[in-house]
Amino acid sequence: MNTVLSRANSLFAFSLSVMAALTFGCFITTAFKDRSIPVEIHVSKVMLKNVDDFTGPRERSDLGFLVFDISADILLLSRSQPIFDWNVKQLFLYLSAEYATKNNALNQVVLWDKIVLRGGETKLNLRETKPEYLFFDDGNGLRSNKNITLTLSWNVVPNAGILPLVMGSGHVSLPFPDSYEIYKSY
Repeated sequence: MNTVLSRANSLFAFSLSVMAALTFGCFITTAFKDRSIPVEIHVSKVMLKNVDDFTGPRERSDLGFLVFDISADILLLSRSQPIFDWNVKQLFLYLSAEYATKNNALNQVVLWDKIVLRGGETKLNLRETKPEYLFFDDGNGLRSNKNITLTLSWNVVPNAGILPLVMGSGHVSLPFPDSYEIYKSY
């Protein structure tokens, strides 16, 4: 009845229970921490082109071009609470554009992203940066759109616990032009 295998099974089950309790304790110590920081976003150039959309029959869609600046110190929330505590492995930062069109009440497009590892560069100071990804609309919803909002957000990747989505406290709203840029294809 008390064989080596049953004792090993009991020891293993007890060890897993203790590890689960410790992991939950690690999670609960940082679960309700506010991780929002001030972010400054500035857009210096906005262009709009009307390009061929190859998803439909002979359709044309809007393609937006931006040049932006972002500055934020992602190390410190405040002097007493750093954003990188013992339960944070990395941050996944991304700049997104949100806007409404006639067809969709909410459009969200990711324009730029970056992964910040623990011990990496924590001062974000981007100047004259172009988006990594195309700002492509599924129609003509960018032209004359007066309320396109750029927001820097991030996912906190923890050692234990949930993956919170945090939005920076600064954002910028900008209008897109009423006319398209004229360009020649070669």
